[in-house]
Amino acid sequence: MDNDSFIFCLEAVPDIELNTKSDVVKNLEKLAFEQGISSIYKLCDTIEGLEESLNALLYEDHDFEDYEIIYLVMAGEGNTICINDYHYSLEEIAEIFEGKMKGKILHFANRKALDLTEEEAQYFIDVTGAKAISGYGAASKNISSYKIDKTFFGFCLEHDNVVEIVETLYEKHYNLCKLLDFRLYY
Repeated sequence: MDNDSFIFCLEAVPDIELNTKSDVVKNLEKLAFEQGISSIYKLCDTIEGLEESLNALLYEDHDFEDYEIIYLVMAGEGNTICINDYHYSLEEIAEIFEGKMKGKILHFANRKALDLTEEEAQYFIDVTGAKAISGYGAASKNISSYKIDKTFFGFCLEHDNVVEIVETLYEKHYNLCKLLDFRLYY
């Protein structure tokens, strides 16, 4: 595995001033310890915060090319994300980051059900330049997707073929992939 690969994680919270250490941070620390995958973790509580955090990554972090995965931990369903009780379509998000996600995989944790039509997924990929969008068809606050996420991240950083990555992921965690309805659009 390339030691210079990173995950950028952005978690939506009700208020960034209430700085509590979430399970996401603990899981990212485990990921670094167990698999040597480094990450940058940021919080946002508004769409402007999401945009500001991703723009800082794009324009101020000189290692941006090393971030292969943008890990979004936020609520929502279908074609929307929810930040502080406001819903934003993935089309709106795509337009904010037009052409800026070239070669990146955007992965949604299972707090958000990811259910896109082929046209919605293709629009997002075409507009942003992303390599793929992945997540789960079933949102759950009771079942963590961390076990699949960490395996998925490892495979993504080792291999380029997304179909092969998904096939291997299903081989390793078939029951959990089916239960959470893992999905990848490319």
